[in-house]
Amino acid sequence: MRLSSQKGISAKILKVGTGKVWFDNTRLDEIKEAITRSDLRGLIAKKVIQKKAGKGTSRVRARKRIVQRRKGRQKGQGTRKGKSSARLSKKENWMNVIRGQRKFIRELKTKELIDVSTYRLLYRRSKGGYFRNKRHIKLYLTEQKLFKEKKK
Repeated sequence: MRLSSQKGISAKILKVGTGKVWFDNTRLDEIKEAITRSDLRGLIAKKVIQKKAGKGTSRVRARKRIVQRRKGRQKGQGTRKGKSSARLSKKENWMNVIRGQRKFIRELKTKELIDVSTYRLLYRRSKGGYFRNKRHIKLYLTEQKLFKEKKK
């Protein structure tokens, strides 16, 4: 039983290749009798002739990679593209640094380890980019002897 013409016409109707057309094996006689496009359209409507599902790309590996990245893995030198400023802008980096320093000197002031004038000095210096990090601030305070003396 040659059904190649039916398969070809069905493929054109379904807008797929002939390899993607599926015939119901129990109703091959009906398909053989269908010779016009309208006959085949009727069989497609009755689900006697169907379009096979296309093969997709599996997302399993991609999802696994996303889970790993959330844990902080797979972010090494080989994965990175672009400058470090492309991943975290210079402004955002500066904001993170200055907020940390300001929070630290504010804590020193509230704990009364430094007085207000020293606080203002440190604030201005940190704004000007004088300090590299919090440890540098501590070092500066000890070298300049700006810590307040504890009262006994």
